[in-house]
Amino acid sequence: MKKLLGFLIAAVLLVALAACGGGEKEEESTTEDGNKKLVVGASAIPHAEVLEEAKPLLAEKGIDLEVQVFQDYVLPNVTLKEKELDANYFQTPGYLELEMKEKGYDFVSVGEVHKEPIGIYSKKYKDLKDLPEGAKIIMSNSFSDHGRILPIFEKAGLIKLKEGVGQNARVEDIVENPKNLDFSTLIEAKLLATSFENGEGDAVVINTNYAIEGKVNIKEDGIAFEGSDVVPSNLIVVRKGDEGREEIKALTEVLQSKEIQDFINEKYQGAVIPAAQ
Repeated sequence: MKKLLGFLIAAVLLVALAACGGGEKEEESTTEDGNKKLVVGASAIPHAEVLEEAKPLLAEKGIDLEVQVFQDYVLPNVTLKEKELDANYFQTPGYLELEMKEKGYDFVSVGEVHKEPIGIYSKKYKDLKDLPEGAKIIMSNSFSDHGRILPIFEKAGLIKLKEGVGQNARVEDIVENPKNLDFSTLIEAKLLATSFENGEGDAVVINTNYAIEGKVNIKEDGIAFEGSDVVPSNLIVVRKGDEGREEIKALTEVLQSKEIQDFINEKYQGAVIPAAQ
């Protein structure tokens, strides 16, 4: 009889513990006001600023948005994989494809938000064609950017790329380089603006988000940019299987809304362009 009583008590305790555990899990997905919580990782500018603008719009839909800001392009995907984020918003299709191929991420894009034309900046020259023999070009060490950068030089007639490489172009695909431009200096994208401000190189190719963040004068110092017709969009990315979640659908809807498009146009004055434009 004592054994039976002990077994029953143990069973009751297990049920109670399970109930408590379930309650804690529920609390993690909701906030004190009863709204659903959504955690999104983003680069500081413009992504996090756009997300901050989206917060009240999402709150109207019963979603409290938490924005985690990252200073590089690596950790947002690592953190998404580890389920510390519900989504991230910072990358282009080329970078996403490369990351998934190299690191085995099982991610999917749920929508495009904006475009950031990569720019070439110089303190010494006012036009790309003015670059001298052997000019030193400093650019990102992210190879997914090279397929966006090198066609700018090709369009200006400074180099010729292997036929058909398109946005997969790499430095080794340059087949003609009459001025012997030096593309060998590759650094982290977040350091490009600092390199430019320090006067390094003859030209520095800077991702727009880091140019804005580094307070580079885009209009004064930019000497060439990607054409708006070829600029890839920045994406909202989630783990595969999460694209059907109502919170994710709401996030996509808000970030693609006219309110957010108008904010982007007014805030960035052409340096950042809504994807729908």
